[in-house]
Order: sequence, then structure tokens, then C-alpha cells
Amino acid sequence: MGASKLVVLLMFTRDSMRLTLFCLLALALLPSFTQAQEQVPVFTVVKEQSSIKFSVKASVAIQGTFDQWDATLTFPSTDVTSAVLDIKIQAASVNTGSGMKDDKLRGKDFFDVKQAPLITFHSTKIVQTGPTTVEIPGTFTIRGVSRSETLSFNLIGKGTGNGEIKGIMAFDRKEYGMNSGIPFIKIADRVEVSVDLKGKKISGPLPVFKE
Repeated sequence: MGASKLVVLLMFTRDSMRLTLFCLLALALLPSFTQAQEQVPVFTVVKEQSSIKFSVKASVAIQGTFDQWDATLTFPSTDVTSAVLDIKIQAASVNTGSGMKDDKLRGKDFFDVKQAPLITFHSTKIVQTGPTTVEIPGTFTIRGVSRSETLSFNLIGKGTGNGEIKGIMAFDRKEYGMNSGIPFIKIADRVEVSVDLKGKKISGPLPVFKE
């Protein structure tokens, strides 16, 4: 065998050994990685049993629901306070039961859905305030304006794997540029958003609460 062929053979053998060692190392680490993934709670929000509503005091009742939205609750650890809540609402899906009110709310004086189609909430932390209560501060965005707001939740079904969080967030509409009114209707500045999310654990352990 020539010297050049011997060099090529040695290089091929060395590279093959490196590849084999890398594969063996990856296989050794994979169970640990999979196990770590399984050690956190994984929940899904059951949309069919959940709702997001809003109301504002007015001379003519203004309240309704949002028909299109998504919500996720992600746990990076078993500690319930480590969870991250994300809510994304299609503003144009507002439904008050009145086409006239819906059109007004979708317009530029209120939700301005053409320029800002999404209403979002992204939690920054979770604070357990009691055995079955939490406060969730986060960034609330509507009409493209973002401010810090807080959702206050009651927990139902703690420790069962099929839980429900119900709560309210109140905000001042004028702080988000909704300064106009509706002709012949007197509207308060305070708007309340009611969030009722039913979650189902699909894998992993249950979240751990402080007692």
C-alpha cells in the first residue's frame, strides 16, 4: 500500500472513530434530556370550555366576548410561580351581540383593528397570594400601546391536573388612546377583562404550590 493511501485510510479511520464516539455520547445524554423534559408540567388550554370577555359601564350596556383567541401556560419548572402565561386575541372578533357596537369598537377610535389586529398579554411573573389565588403582572398591549397590567386569578381544581383559572384585569381605556365616546352613550373609562381558562395536564408532574 502506498504512503498516500495509508494516510487517507488513517484519516478515515480517525474520523469514523470520532463520529462513533459522538453518537455514543449523544445516545448517553438523550435519556437524561428526555427525562428532564418530562419533569415539568405540560398543560393545554381547553378553548371550548374557556372564554375571554369584557365589560365597561355605560348608559347603554357594553359587554361582550372575543370569539378568536389563543392562550398558553408554559412551565419551565414544577414551581407554579415559574409559569408563563401568553394570551393573543384577534381584536376583530369582538362580539357584543350588536353589529353597530362591534363596528364602532373595531374602528380607529377604539380597537383600531386594521392597524393593531392583536390584543396581547404576556406575563412577567406569577405571585402566589394565597392557597388558591395568584396575581400575574405582565405586559398588556392594545392598539399597539403596551403598559404593565395585572391579572388576579382564583384557581379551581388545584392538584387535580384539570384546573381552571378565573380572574379579572381592569384598565383605563384612555391610557391606551381610546379617548372617544359613542354618540348618545356615556361610557366609563374603566374597562374590565374577564379571563376564564380551563387547563388540562397532558404530561409531567403537577405544579407545586406554596401551602
